[in-house]
Amino acid sequence: MKRLFQHTTVWVVGVFVVGPLVYGVLAGFKSTSQLSTNMFGLPSPWVTSNYTSVFGSGTFWRQIFNSTFIAVATTVVAVGVSALAAFVFARFAFRGREVLFTLFTIGLMFPFAVAILPLFVLLRTFGLLDNPLGVILPQAAFALPLTIIVLRGFFRTIPAELEEAATIDGCSAFGFFWRILLPMARPALGTVSVLAIVSSWNNFFLPLLVFNDPTWWTIPVGVQQFQGQYASDTARILAYVVAAMVPALAFYSVAERQLIGGLTAGATKG
Repeated sequence: MKRLFQHTTVWVVGVFVVGPLVYGVLAGFKSTSQLSTNMFGLPSPWVTSNYTSVFGSGTFWRQIFNSTFIAVATTVVAVGVSALAAFVFARFAFRGREVLFTLFTIGLMFPFAVAILPLFVLLRTFGLLDNPLGVILPQAAFALPLTIIVLRGFFRTIPAELEEAATIDGCSAFGFFWRILLPMARPALGTVSVLAIVSSWNNFFLPLLVFNDPTWWTIPVGVQQFQGQYASDTARILAYVVAAMVPALAFYSVAERQLIGGLTAGATKG
């Protein structure tokens, strides 16, 4: 009975998750008039022009490139800086270390929307509006607290004897970090990288605030603008939304094992 309950729960949750995706895919193959008369049935006839117009649009692929570029750059900056900071917090003892670490963790308490007004003023002062750095740097900054916490916990599980042996062999502190610690921390690095990429990809508010130039719009902003442009063509909007989800679903299907493996490894070491 316990296994039956578990399987039933999984199937119910799966239906609620997959159902809207399947409906969106099928609705993209309909016309708006079909959606009004045949909301839940199969398309009749199948309208492929909605998807072909999206995938054949240069604007759509430019938004895909913008989102990918910004997500990768954000991840490189956030993980690179966080790895160095976590290494210092985990392997060095100095006065005020825990106080400084606590200041970083306090960043988890403040949502992004709280800082939007001073952030906008700061970006305008430095001339970073309509500049990808205006999105990359704030996203990386807001990703630092969680990334530092995860990496510090992983770095602290590395035995001190390993570092002492590396030092005796003539390895510097940075050499130990670069040659030994980072390769051993690949599961944790993969986990925080996936989280940073997904968070950047789904970010809507900051790109909307920073980018007035359509050439720098990301996928979430592009979906919102497309919806406003074709408000009366619901089927085409659904096709655009489904097409926008494909890269994220493909990335998650590839990175799922890395994400779960990193979390499992961290929990095992903890």
